[in-house]
Amino acid sequence: MKKYFFPADSKKRKTGIRLAGIALTALLLVSAFAWSAGLIGQRNTTRTFLENTPDSFPAGYRRAHGKGICFEGTFHASGNAVPLSIAQVFGQKDVPAVGRFSLGTGNPHAPDNSSRTVSMALMLTSADGEQWRMKLNNKPFFGTRDAVGFLKQIEAFKPDPTTGKPNPEKVAAFLKEYPEAKKSMEYDAKAPWTKSFAGSEYYVINAFLLIDSNGKEHPVRWSMRPHAPFVSMSAEERKKAGPNYLFDELKKRLEKAPLYWDLVLTIAEPGDPVNDPSQQWPANRKQIIAGTLEVNRVFDQAEGGCRDINFDPTLVPKGIALSDDPVLAARAGIYSHSYNDRVREIGYGKATDAVGKPKKTTLKTNNDE
Repeated sequence: MKKYFFPADSKKRKTGIRLAGIALTALLLVSAFAWSAGLIGQRNTTRTFLENTPDSFPAGYRRAHGKGICFEGTFHASGNAVPLSIAQVFGQKDVPAVGRFSLGTGNPHAPDNSSRTVSMALMLTSADGEQWRMKLNNKPFFGTRDAVGFLKQIEAFKPDPTTGKPNPEKVAAFLKEYPEAKKSMEYDAKAPWTKSFAGSEYYVINAFLLIDSNGKEHPVRWSMRPHAPFVSMSAEERKKAGPNYLFDELKKRLEKAPLYWDLVLTIAEPGDPVNDPSQQWPANRKQIIAGTLEVNRVFDQAEGGCRDINFDPTLVPKGIALSDDPVLAARAGIYSHSYNDRVREIGYGKATDAVGKPKKTTLKTNNDE
């Protein structure tokens, strides 16, 4: 029997195919988004780094370096870095600065003797509206060559329930995969504890690229080198110190006079690793003092100011670019998640002492290095 072709049936068939294609495309996009966010599949994402945050964590605080204090000041550019970068911050005499000193533990109520790590976060805003944000620690390098290694180190050193100590086989397997971590462990065991935020040098562990007026890239790292001398603190002194001795000492210093740090740029040479934050560059690399940070006052983070700033180190002005350091890329996502979490908690009224309200509970202290 002869079959007849009806145009209407053809249109329905084509429409169905188009709809099926649209649905398939939508499904693929949703699946891709879920995979990248870590919602499906077994993979590490930037959200993974915050998974161990306890449910009892005080609302409104940073998930890392929770205990801190805001500061205000001025960055005085020297002009020495102008040939290396078109960023206006290097040529402007006075640049407003807002930042934060913090303790290297997530617990916002931890005593100051609970962590050897102290940090400086900083945001400089030049006259052209460009912002330069940075996060620096007093340790000059990262423990592993990538961010995943950091997670693996935490897992490898978890105490075994039966012995209360890390499993030697897991530790050995980790060090075989990340041999550079041994250097970091040795540093942590021997590095001195600081007696003051003021005398500590703070380092950017990642490499960045300065871009000059000809478009040439200059790989650099930098540090904030203090004018005040470094004074170490013995174990006996730490046992006797008050819970807020670092912050109290900082306040007393600033009641007398401003504090200063030089912004020291270290310029890489060919062959220096710019994508591995676990490797330090040779000590003989050329250094330039790009300017001096003057800190005039500190104030409680509950007042706002630095509390509401995401010190994401990937937010840089024109004239500075990111290197291909994998840890640098991971930090952007981690900082974003932490920022969004605390802003959401503050916005929904869940935060208490983080915004100056009486606190309801405190978090147990962890000896977090």
